[in-house]
Amino acid sequence: MNIFEYAMQMETDGRDFYLKHAETVGHPALKQILVQLADDELKHYNIFKAMKDGGTAEYKEAERTTILATVKNVFQELKDEGKEFSFAAEAKQIWIEAREVEKKAEEFYREKANEVEGDDQKHILNRIADEERRHWVTMENVIQFLDRPQHWLEDAEWNNLEAY
Repeated sequence: MNIFEYAMQMETDGRDFYLKHAETVGHPALKQILVQLADDELKHYNIFKAMKDGGTAEYKEAERTTILATVKNVFQELKDEGKEFSFAAEAKQIWIEAREVEKKAEEFYREKANEVEGDDQKHILNRIADEERRHWVTMENVIQFLDRPQHWLEDAEWNNLEAY
């Protein structure tokens, strides 16, 4: 199995994971986040498929993930509406598992970026690794939110995440 086939399988597995949990999560806000993550994984899959097939693959900055902004907006809306933040205890385990998957994906793509010969492939692998890092940051922040929802939105670190 070559790099791109392996990457395609990783993205498929990630997408399946997010969609499976989106179906089981009772809270619409968490479901929205999981569905957006699944959509990001599908974009990555399509890029890797084009690379595998020898076609033109392009990472478009304009299509970069907006997951960090989505997460902040979702929880800010809940706060502004005065809604209580209560989630099932098992929700945290979903995010912990997803965080580890994203970390492994980022590490894999960075490692493979150093192995490929073409600058275009190297660039794409690094950009997707950056997206996986944003996903990891998303998971980390959702876990923190689940641990301490009343203070999470005011956290000074949250204000500069988009700059990553």
